[in-house]
Amino acid sequence: MTEPIPFNRPFLTGRELAYIARAHEQGQLAGDGSFTRSCSEWLEATTGARRALLTHSCTAALEMAAMLAEIGPGDEVIMPSFTFVSSANAFVARGATPVFVDIRPDTMNIDEALIEAAITERTRAIVVVHYAGVACEMDAITALAAAHDLLVIEDAAHALLATYHGRPLGSIGHLGTLSFHETKNIISGEGGALLVNDARFSDRAEIIREKGTDRSLFFRGLVDKYTWVDVGSSYLPGEIIAAFLYAQMEEAESITARRLQLWGRYHAAFESLEWSGLVRRPVVPEGCVQNGHMYYLVLPDLAARTRLIEGLKGQDIHAVIHYVPLHSSPMGQRVGRLGSRMANTIEAGDRLVRLPLWVGLEEHQDRVIDAVTEAVLTSSVST
Repeated sequence: MTEPIPFNRPFLTGRELAYIARAHEQGQLAGDGSFTRSCSEWLEATTGARRALLTHSCTAALEMAAMLAEIGPGDEVIMPSFTFVSSANAFVARGATPVFVDIRPDTMNIDEALIEAAITERTRAIVVVHYAGVACEMDAITALAAAHDLLVIEDAAHALLATYHGRPLGSIGHLGTLSFHETKNIISGEGGALLVNDARFSDRAEIIREKGTDRSLFFRGLVDKYTWVDVGSSYLPGEIIAAFLYAQMEEAESITARRLQLWGRYHAAFESLEWSGLVRRPVVPEGCVQNGHMYYLVLPDLAARTRLIEGLKGQDIHAVIHYVPLHSSPMGQRVGRLGSRMANTIEAGDRLVRLPLWVGLEEHQDRVIDAVTEAVLTSSVST
C-alpha cells in the first residue's frame, strides 16, 4: 500500500521543543521576551525593515496596517480579487470598500496596468499580494501610488526571502505583512509579522499592537507609566510561538533552498506538458527571485483541473485548488466593487491547481510527477 502524500507537511528543524523549554526556564511566556526580540531582529536584518513586529497572524498584521493607514468608512482600497480573505477583511472591518482589480495571467499578481483606472477620490491605499512568492511589479505600483498620494501595503504572506530587483518583498511598500502559518516556508503554526518601512508609523505600530497602550515605551524606560493612548488590540504572540519560530528562522536559508530544489524539479519535469499545450507553468519575471513557496499548474479548463485532482486523489496524492475569487463571494459582492474586468481572475479560480511542496517531499516527488503527467496525458486523450 502506498503512503499518502499530503498537500502540506509541517517541517521541524529539531530545535523547536528545546527553545520552547528555554522560554519556560526564562520565566516569561507572555510576549516580547527574548525570543520575540530575536525574531524581530532577524526579520529586520533579513528584510531591511525599520521595524518588524511579531503578531499572532498575518491577518492581525493586516489589521494593524489598516489602523496605521487610518482607513475608515467611505475609503476605498485597491487589491486583487485572487487572494485570501484577510487581504480584504482587514480593511472592510474599518468600513472601507475593497476595489477589486484583475490579475496578470503570467504571475497571478495584480495587473499594474489596470490600477490607475480604478483610483477615485476615495482611494487611500493599494494592497499588493505577492502570489506564490513572486513579486508584483513594484516599481510601477510605487510610482503610481506616489503620483496619487496613496499608501502601498504589501501582503507578503507567501514571500519571505523572495526579492524584487534585489529588494526583499515586504520591505518595499510603506507597510508589509508576513505569515508563519503552517503552510508557509517558515512556520510557527499560526503567526505573522508587520514590517514597518515608513518611519512615521513606527511608534504608533507598537502602541496599536499593545492594545492601544504605550506599554512598550514604558518597558524601555521612555515613559514613567503606561496608559491607554490610542486604538489597538492584542496582536502580540506569546513566547512559546516566538521560540518555535526562531528555531525555524535559524534554518530559513536551508529550508528555502530545499523548497527551491523541489520547485525546480517540478518545473523541469512539466516543461514538455507545457510545450504540448496541456498545462501552463508558473512564470518568474526577470528581476524577481522567488522562494519556492508554491508550485502550481494552470489547466485548460475547470473540467481538466477536476479530472487531475480526482486522478491524483485516487493515488493518495493531495493536490488542491486555491482562492475562490473574492469579488464572486457573497461578502465580496455585498461590500466590494469591481475596478476592472476580471477575466484572468476567473480563469485562475477555475484552472489553477497547487501540487504538494514541503521539505521531506524529495523521496516522494517522482511519484507526484509521474501521477500528474499520466493524469494530464490521459485527460487530453479522453477529451
